Amino acid sequence: MNNAFRLSRRQFVQHLGMTSAACAVGAVGALAPLRAQARSAEFTLKYAHNQQIDHPMNIRAKEAADAIRQETHGRVDIQIFPSGQLGSDTDMFTQVRTGAIDFFTLSGLVLATLVPVASINGLGYAFKDYDQVWAAMDGDLGKLVRDQLAKVGLVAMEKIWDDGFRQVTSSVKLVATPDDLHNFKIRVPVSPMWTSMFQALGATPTSINVNEVYSALQTKVVDGQENALAIIDTMRFYEVQKYCSLTNHMWDGWWFLANARSLNRLPKDLQEIVARHINAAAMRERQDIAALNARLETGLTAKGLKFGRPDTKAFREVLQKNGFYAQWRKKYGEQTWAVLEKYTGKLA
Repeated sequence: MNNAFRLSRRQFVQHLGMTSAACAVGAVGALAPLRAQARSAEFTLKYAHNQQIDHPMNIRAKEAADAIRQETHGRVDIQIFPSGQLGSDTDMFTQVRTGAIDFFTLSGLVLATLVPVASINGLGYAFKDYDQVWAAMDGDLGKLVRDQLAKVGLVAMEKIWDDGFRQVTSSVKLVATPDDLHNFKIRVPVSPMWTSMFQALGATPTSINVNEVYSALQTKVVDGQENALAIIDTMRFYEVQKYCSLTNHMWDGWWFLANARSLNRLPKDLQEIVARHINAAAMRERQDIAALNARLETGLTAKGLKFGRPDTKAFREVLQKNGFYAQWRKKYGEQTWAVLEKYTGKLA
């Protein structure tokens, strides 16, 4: 070897040490902007929900959090806890009210345990299609609900997220007529509206939090459940159910809720950025659910579910006959009922 390139053992070790140190400095330098961004988060906020990580809600919420972090230059960091990591719906609802978590997405029908009018979007067979849904929820009916939520310290973002029209699954049979629901043990969320509607249809509803539904179906605590197709898919209910009846019995969505104290800690310009990105994510999630529903029947059929399409007119007639609409009209009051019928037409 040429003497000009020969190193002693000591020189080699010294050279290696300097090279390693230089690499380390380079690595630290590369990480410095990321660490600076992490340190610069003036506001770290927790957002929790009960959907799986591959559900459009979680995917779009993550995009919104990333966009908020970027536009605020790292000042606002929203940490996401999916899949019920922070508890059941009931637990997380309590936490967002106390400020233990800052954001939470929850069905209006479950919110109704605190703010009764919040359940109005889920009135059985009220909305015929999405045109009626979005006109109402982006219009006066949605504003009416948001105004009532504000009175209990919860800020609901302007755009409600889509859960979808809900369908009945069963381990025993297809639901083709209202008679098929007679004494049918069905899981419903913790909500008076669901319980009231299925009782009026002759079923036996049982309230169970969503994170316990799979095991309740598997162990036959209930015969069936009802949910939007996206949830039936992502929560793998097709593994423990045989039939899916496209009843479209109610539409439900998730209000993206903020604890008012948490949100108001942010300067107004940051509040605007947060709200804008969350509302934009809601609009993209609506498109996702529409596209997903268009292909899910085929996908779920391939996974073993048998589908049926009942005539929904008969179900609505049973609800009218059994006083369901009259009962809820009285509970909501004439003014609120008039706002609903502005979009749905006459219900009772």
